[in-house]
Amino acid sequence: MITKETIDQIFSTIRVEEIIGEYVQLKRAGSNFKGLSPFHEEKSPSFVVSPSKQIWKDFSTGKGGTAISFLMEIENFTYPEALRHAAKKYGIEIKEDVKEYSEEQIQAQTERDILYKIHEIANDFFQTQLWGSEEGQMIAYSYFKERELRDDIIKKFQLGYSPEKKNAFTEFALDKAYSKEILEKSGLSIFPENTPSGIDRFRDRVVFPIHSFSGRVLGFGARILKNNVKTAKYLNSPETEIYHKSNVLYGLNQGKQAISRKNLCLLVEGYMDVVSLHQSGIENVVASSGTSLTTEQIKLIKRLTENVTILFDGDNAGIKASFRSIDMLLSEGMNIRVLLFPDGDDPDSFARKHPHDYVENFIDKEAKDFIDFKAEILLKEANDDPIKKAEAIRDIVKSVAFVKNDLKREVYLKEVSNKFGLSEQSLFNELQIHKNSAEQERKPSSFQEKQAPQKLEVVQEVSETINPLLMLEEKLVDLMLKYGDLVLNRKDHEGNEYQITVIEEILNHLEEDECEIQLNINQKIISEIKEGIEKKELRSGKFFFNFMDEEVSGKLANALIDNYQTSNWNQYNIYFSSEEEVLPKMVSDIVLRHKREYVVKIINDLKHSLNTEEDGTPIYQQIILLTQLKNNLDKELFRIL
Repeated sequence: MITKETIDQIFSTIRVEEIIGEYVQLKRAGSNFKGLSPFHEEKSPSFVVSPSKQIWKDFSTGKGGTAISFLMEIENFTYPEALRHAAKKYGIEIKEDVKEYSEEQIQAQTERDILYKIHEIANDFFQTQLWGSEEGQMIAYSYFKERELRDDIIKKFQLGYSPEKKNAFTEFALDKAYSKEILEKSGLSIFPENTPSGIDRFRDRVVFPIHSFSGRVLGFGARILKNNVKTAKYLNSPETEIYHKSNVLYGLNQGKQAISRKNLCLLVEGYMDVVSLHQSGIENVVASSGTSLTTEQIKLIKRLTENVTILFDGDNAGIKASFRSIDMLLSEGMNIRVLLFPDGDDPDSFARKHPHDYVENFIDKEAKDFIDFKAEILLKEANDDPIKKAEAIRDIVKSVAFVKNDLKREVYLKEVSNKFGLSEQSLFNELQIHKNSAEQERKPSSFQEKQAPQKLEVVQEVSETINPLLMLEEKLVDLMLKYGDLVLNRKDHEGNEYQITVIEEILNHLEEDECEIQLNINQKIISEIKEGIEKKELRSGKFFFNFMDEEVSGKLANALIDNYQTSNWNQYNIYFSSEEEVLPKMVSDIVLRHKREYVVKIINDLKHSLNTEEDGTPIYQQIILLTQLKNNLDKELFRIL
């Protein structure tokens, strides 16, 4: 178990804006940062990060918490995994108290954990073979040098080599007590019936590890170097519990910061394209990991930028494949440009031929918008054939139909009209034909498309069952989390002045009126706060930062982050009271309102109990007294009766 001292060090060192900034493109918004939600399809940013409070809040989904809870949410990490990832990023040594582990806990490694570990073991093995064996140096290292890769780039991408011996890695892993079952499930080894010793899937190949967004090895791509062998040039890991190729982009872990910084993602086809461009100094690049571009991959890019430039060589098959990618990118709201390299070149060879500035300028100046690109390719095929020309224009309009934003769609349509000298009305009519089919072709995998009907039902249900007592209970807990340790100046009934903290005043109300807490999450927080009082501690928001509970983290974010910030009206000589300035009155009002609603709840409960009581006289008397109390509270709250 990770020691408390280590956890405290992690929380005091990490920066929430730095960790989240690797996954979401954040822009300054007053004292906070804002970005598009990584959990929900949205057009207007509602994801807020507070550097001063070191928490985040996603107002589109209601999720929120600390940097650690974000890693748990986005990467599906366990709490210890998220802590280890953050510690590694900030160079913090993990100290563990082994005595706190039970025998069962030590043995209770999940299969998923073992799959991650075996891939880490394999990655180290392949790199060791490349750098530390004569075979690796002569074959794999020589190959990378022929491709003009520097040592630092080879190490940056953790490139490796799987030896010619058919079971070199399998034998190595079995010696380390990994089972045949886990080696098969990982896809690293194959065990045919007539080969009990197993076969390495990637034997006699150079190896490209495929990393997750956070840098964990999920699988491998491997290239064979011999030309006289009848087998696939590239071989990839099969689908496993931890590796789903449609959800992964090669190079995203190494390029995510550059993509966010430049607000542009370069999309290429192959592993070497990514590696060579990095060596050229161009790091905002990814490849689609040996699969056609998928909606899930596009959404990974969209976390960081909405701008994509597709880089292709002059191969006809590749060009036609790009048409599908264009339509998918457009349907996800991306801004697209396309670049074709000169005949005989691809991103890898072009980057090796030319210096960084030349490559960067070439991409910037020669990339065309998707309309010009498709027009150039399709009209070249059409020549002077009017029927083929009409089909080419229809194909371009079909792509425009995938654009969701009405304004963008109209601008693109106008561009097509000007380019081909056609009336906007005729193009609009053609667009309408394609629009419905484009919507049908969009893969219904976005959160909004899947959840919209259900979400509407939830909203309607909530609106019909709003409980003012719950709302006020929530507000009391929020006040304790946000302002719990602030001191209020009060006077007793005799006019004597005294001081009391927000936490103490609210707890006094809850205990004096014997209020039953309605929600489990609030009960959990209030119990922790009461325990703190017994230990002479005031446990407000900061205490709960490293609380190992996602629900509590979300509650903390709700309390501490506001979706909107007031503009600086002082410059116009218009002044507003801050929340802290009106806090004493706010606490009094909410306590009174909560007291009133709790009385109303008791009255309603008593009325319901009348049906089961033979003699309802005592209950009627209680109802009368409580109704008088409610009326007095109404007067104090200035309610109109």
